[in-house]
Amino acid sequence: MHGSDRGGERAASPPAKAAPGAVVVERITHHDVPEICSLYRRVWEPPHSPPLPAELVKSWQPAALEFTSRMEGVTYFAARRDGKLLGVIGCEVAHGNCHLVDLAVDPEARRQRVASALVASALEWAHHANAVEVWADTLAQFSAAAALFKHLGFAECGVLHKHEWNEDVRLFERML
Repeated sequence: MHGSDRGGERAASPPAKAAPGAVVVERITHHDVPEICSLYRRVWEPPHSPPLPAELVKSWQPAALEFTSRMEGVTYFAARRDGKLLGVIGCEVAHGNCHLVDLAVDPEARRQRVASALVASALEWAHHANAVEVWADTLAQFSAAAALFKHLGFAECGVLHKHEWNEDVRLFERML
């Protein structure tokens, strides 16, 4: 990530030249919204195994205007390799805590440390925003996401049964 800390906010600075093939994570702008919405459509395109409720998939595939309104109060980061969008994550900081939201990685870029780079940037952002704890949630059926959070030092702290569209949600936390 680039920029300087100014009371929890970072000023934009020109991106550093990355080595070809390197994953670069940067804060998004409104100009990135259409590309990010396209990524969410690809990531959540059915079919899923096991199947996900249609209402849930629809909520995870926002239109540009809907995503723009989600950006209010949430700082989003995008991971790119050689200019291609690979993934996105949001950080919602409030009351000394940071909630990670909307993590998605292009199916073709999975298991290439993209999600790890996104979460690392989110943790850095949370630290600079003076958060003392970071928490995340994922559907219980997403075992790869649970393994990722555990690998990155998060502790599983609970399950909300039948929480989101009648799906179980696993909760993870990490102290900073």
